[in-house]
Amino acid sequence: MTAQGGDGPGGPGPYSGMFGAVPETYGPPTAAPRQVTVAAVISAGLGAMCLLLAGLALTAAGDQISEVLTGSRDKTALAVGAVLVCAAAYVVPAIFLRKRHAWARYVLIAVAAMGIAGGVMALPASLLGLAVHATLLILMLQRPTRLWFQHR
Repeated sequence: MTAQGGDGPGGPGPYSGMFGAVPETYGPPTAAPRQVTVAAVISAGLGAMCLLLAGLALTAAGDQISEVLTGSRDKTALAVGAVLVCAAAYVVPAIFLRKRHAWARYVLIAVAAMGIAGGVMALPASLLGLAVHATLLILMLQRPTRLWFQHR
């Protein structure tokens, strides 16, 4: 047969058909699904905002930020440390999620669940945070995401 028939030099391939080779959509997915990409971007964005907040806490506004986060104006170092831990909880999984590390998916599921719990306790002031964390959780639990991590 010709190349139109799907025959290669070694004969028909496993995905050959009447109109040429069929794309490898039937094999294990190689590119990250959209859900993984969107979740990684959201998580990296949240981590960047945490880093920005940590930087702002080191300025003249540090006392006010510290008071909001810890309840005391004198605990700026504690506030900065807590915000940096939060930044790491968002940024590290975002990096390794795109590299197909399953643990990063589980960490993001846990972070999203904690964000949802915190958002519910702080209603109605936390609607945006609640929506963002619910979106992260939904993205991590969708079928294309699960399948992509299963076919490592």
